[in-house]
Amino acid sequence: MRKLFQFDLSNLRGDFFGGITAGIVALPLALAFGEQTELGAIAGLYGAIALGVLAAFFGGTPIQISGPTAPMTVVSALVIADAISYAGGLEAAYPLIIATFFLAGAMEALLGVIRLGNYVKYIPYPVVSGFMSGIGVIIIITQIFPFFGMSAPDGGPLGTIRAIHKIPEAVNFSSVAVAAITIGLIYIVPRYTKAIPSTLLALVLVSLASFFLIPAGEVLRLNTGGPIPTGLPSLQLGLFGVLGDFNHLVVVFEYALTLAFLGAIDSLLTSVVADNITKTKHKSDQELIGQGIGNMGAALIGGLPGAGATMRTVINANAGGKTRLSGILAGLFLLVVLLGLGGLVGHIPNAVLAGILLTVGIGIIDYKGIRHIREVPRSDAIVMVAVFLLTVFVDLLVAVAAGMVLSSILFMKKISDVVEHGAQSAPLKSYSREVPWSDEGDIINQVGDQVYIKHLDGPLFFGFASRFQELVKALPNIKAVVMRMDRVPYVDQSGLYAMEEAVQDLLGQGIVVAFTGLHGQPKDMFERICLVPGLISEDFVFETFEECANWLHPYLREENLHQLAINQASETGKRNKK
Repeated sequence: MRKLFQFDLSNLRGDFFGGITAGIVALPLALAFGEQTELGAIAGLYGAIALGVLAAFFGGTPIQISGPTAPMTVVSALVIADAISYAGGLEAAYPLIIATFFLAGAMEALLGVIRLGNYVKYIPYPVVSGFMSGIGVIIIITQIFPFFGMSAPDGGPLGTIRAIHKIPEAVNFSSVAVAAITIGLIYIVPRYTKAIPSTLLALVLVSLASFFLIPAGEVLRLNTGGPIPTGLPSLQLGLFGVLGDFNHLVVVFEYALTLAFLGAIDSLLTSVVADNITKTKHKSDQELIGQGIGNMGAALIGGLPGAGATMRTVINANAGGKTRLSGILAGLFLLVVLLGLGGLVGHIPNAVLAGILLTVGIGIIDYKGIRHIREVPRSDAIVMVAVFLLTVFVDLLVAVAAGMVLSSILFMKKISDVVEHGAQSAPLKSYSREVPWSDEGDIINQVGDQVYIKHLDGPLFFGFASRFQELVKALPNIKAVVMRMDRVPYVDQSGLYAMEEAVQDLLGQGIVVAFTGLHGQPKDMFERICLVPGLISEDFVFETFEECANWLHPYLREENLHQLAINQASETGKRNKK
């Protein structure tokens, strides 16, 4: 904790320019994301200030710039819309909304406390790709009406699609021109100069031109619903009353959990990008704690929740930022803007922010993944498309959950196929048709067809358990089976019971069963359920295949194998009675 209060000032100049540059870029995005919700543009600015400062101070990624992001804003907009519908109006729903955001931050911090940060790396790329592309499409669809100078209809993407036929009869050509010029500047300016962020330049120039050239009332502006607040925000302590009411807590819990996991994924993916830029290693759990504290702070002042922002983080690094001081300065810059220029924010046209958000939506789509959809494995393509469609047309949490479940099932199928391929079994004398393991060649010509070696290569888990039992039952008429466990690193409960059942079936048929190479976690699991020693005595368990082969030589004659099977069955019966 002491290190949090110690700032590295060795890169003060770079951190200053990195933080100010990132703050300049964050300003129009914060306003645009806020305006996408019923809370208005100022909520986006509040969130960017609180999250920017607190997440940088307490987080685990030195150059991370945090604030409202596209995925978090899309979910926040759903939270706000549902809360308004539930409570009957924005004023009544406001405590519920803020309580949801605060609880999401607390949950996100808890994820870091219980050390779940490192598990984000197990989210498959097709799930992330489909989700991010879906978010991009949602932003594009929901900004169609603001682009044409109209208020967005209720119902999210589907509501917009159903109402799209209304656009020709109510289109505002002034707004179209404003939005189109904004988009044009954002894409054209970087071709000539990158000294000034094109998004900020478009925001300022087009807003000024609109203010002086377009008569009031011809385009929707941010202050349509009333003046934009100026000065320091007030604390929203009413959220604690909501969190103290169990009935309200049940209502906000699901959305809070969605925001917490989404914020964690969004932030840690950005942290990975930051690592690649700086060649350092972020602290995942600490980053989640910082993001959680930041989102709780944002909720306390009525701001939108957010996460680590990839574009702003990259800009910070490119401008010279190297320590968490840069993120704190970015948040403080936005605070200065709020205190000094907050009154001017209300004159920004909605169409300008619609143009900015359309470029954000276009930029967030994973074109690389889409471009390679025919080249990647079909299962990955199915997951990506499924997550994309569920994200756009159903629900974000459902999309991610379904993607993870589908990916897991397909992964288990792949691993099962690999293990099945590796779990070859062959009579020792038939190795002219099978490739033996390196230590089996010496006895190939010394044995008959009465002994079978079963090669197990990979984990024995529930995805392969049933197939393993089928392989065992399909063995030909033999007298002994050697289970080679040398390359089995892990056995789960399903695999453990599958092995136990297979051994019992073999022993019931009078077949001798021996194990070689049993070690590590599989050995520990076998001992816990008394499979070895127990069902199989220690006399039939060998460290190496060479030991097993030496033991097996005296019994290679059929009558000796038969007697050995009787002896093993007798020994097993005695141990089971004990």
